[in-house]
Amino acid sequence: MAENCTSNCSSCGQDCSSRREPQSFLKPQNEGSNVKKVIAVVSGKGGVGKSLVTALSAVNMAKRGASVAVLDADITGPSVPAEFGIRDRAVSDGKSIFPAVTKSGIQIMSMNMLLDSASDPVVWRGPVIAGVVGQFWTDVAWGDVDYMFVDMPPGTGDVPLTIFQSLPVDGIIVVTSPQEMVGTIVEKAVKMAAMMDKPIIAIVENMAWFRCPSCGEKHRIFGSGDVKALAERYGVDCTAELPINPDFAALVDRGEVESIECGALDEVLNKIEKL
Repeated sequence: MAENCTSNCSSCGQDCSSRREPQSFLKPQNEGSNVKKVIAVVSGKGGVGKSLVTALSAVNMAKRGASVAVLDADITGPSVPAEFGIRDRAVSDGKSIFPAVTKSGIQIMSMNMLLDSASDPVVWRGPVIAGVVGQFWTDVAWGDVDYMFVDMPPGTGDVPLTIFQSLPVDGIIVVTSPQEMVGTIVEKAVKMAAMMDKPIIAIVENMAWFRCPSCGEKHRIFGSGDVKALAERYGVDCTAELPINPDFAALVDRGEVESIECGALDEVLNKIEKL
């Protein structure tokens, strides 16, 4: 051991025999799980369509024949079960928790499935919320899953940080919307991903355009977010744009997100399959 050792190897340049390897915070999977790839869907703020992108990614990947799961990590604002029409509570055998399964075979786990009522608020502090997300990984028996999509809470605070450290995230989809202010906030999420050494698969711009039913032209109601410029700035080679579509909203409200036909994320899913 070096003289005057502080036991903090991360800030020490000495190459001594007592040097410790960096500590891993990764949590083990449940013994009933075999999740191969974990994709986090993130944004710098709420309300940009992160849950919709998560759901559409899962639905379209399942249509390709993959085994898919969605872990709803937005504990205080869970919306994934409602998108899929899931109203049942989660069940347990006393050892493991079992996810709900949608009509197309997608597995779902969300805080709403543990509450007496979906409208009950979750008034918890960050560390408790982060602990629950960790339990969705360690205590839920997911079975064999090719791709797990994690609907992350908005922002770059305690809970997203804990998720990046405790789950083996293989890649990130960043969601934004056209407004300049939102783009600036989303850059924080992009930079956080770089700090955590997590590869960004794609940047998806939601509410990018609207097709007029009268003239058939595309209109960028909220302006041009220039998602390609944002992606180029950070070396991301894949982008996608989702339209404003009232039919999408109606299907989601009815819990029928699996009925949405949308190929806008095809290139994103192609990249995920190549991971």
